[in-house]
Amino acid sequence: MPYRYATSRLDYSDLASGQVFYSLPGQPAFPIRLASEVFLRCQAHRRDRERPVSLVDPCCGAAYHLGILAYFHWDRIERITASDIDPQLVKKARQNLGLLSAAGIDRRREEIAGMLGRYGKDSHRVILESAARMAERIHYHEEAHPLQARVFQADATDPASLRQGLEGVTIDVLFTDIPYALHSHWQGTPTDDPLGAMLAALTEFLNPESVLALAADKAQRFNYPYYRRLERFQLGKRQVVFLKLA
Repeated sequence: MPYRYATSRLDYSDLASGQVFYSLPGQPAFPIRLASEVFLRCQAHRRDRERPVSLVDPCCGAAYHLGILAYFHWDRIERITASDIDPQLVKKARQNLGLLSAAGIDRRREEIAGMLGRYGKDSHRVILESAARMAERIHYHEEAHPLQARVFQADATDPASLRQGLEGVTIDVLFTDIPYALHSHWQGTPTDDPLGAMLAALTEFLNPESVLALAADKAQRFNYPYYRRLERFQLGKRQVVFLKLA
C-alpha cells in the first residue's frame, strides 16, 4: 500500500505507547504513520476539507491513536468523542486524551519525574525528556486552539447506549480499529454480526458528509446496503475500509 499523505518517515519515539501515553498489557498500539495516513485520507473525502473536524471512535480502546492524531493534526481537529464498552479501557482513554491539555501533560511530567526520583532509571529520564518535548507542543497548540475531548462508556452495537454520548455530536470523521484477532473481541449485545450491528446503530448519528474509516482483519467483509465504499487498502494482515452513507 503506497502512502499518499503520510509520506515522510518521522521519528515517533516520543509518542510510543506505554511511555508518555498510557497503555494496558495486551492492548495493541495502532501504527502512528498508518493512523496519520488514514485520517488524511478521510479528510480528502470531505467536501469542506479546511474546517476542523469532529472526530469520533466508538471502539476507542485506550484512545492511543486518537491522541497521536490530535498531536500531529491538532489544527484539523475541533473535538474528539470516544467510547468503549470496557471500563478499564475507558479509564485509560480518559488518561490519554487528558494529555492533550496543558494541565494534563504537566501532571504527566510530574508523575514521570516522581518515578525518576524514586527509581533513578535511565528509561524514566528518556521518557521525561519526551514528555517535555510533547508539553512544549501541546502548550503552544492549546493557547491558539483548545481541543475538546470526551470519553464515555457505551456498547457500540446499541444505539441507546451510544446516544448518551453522541446525542448532539456532529460526526465528520469516524475512525475506529474494530475488535479482531487475539487481543480484542466484541463485547456487549450478543449478535452473529457485531460489525453490522455497530454500523446499523451508527446510522442514527451520521450525516451524508460523515466519513468512516474502519480498520479490520483482512478477511472481514463490509457488505452493508446502507453504506457505500469510498476506497479500501490492505497492509499486511490489516485492511482499512472507507465508507459513507449510501
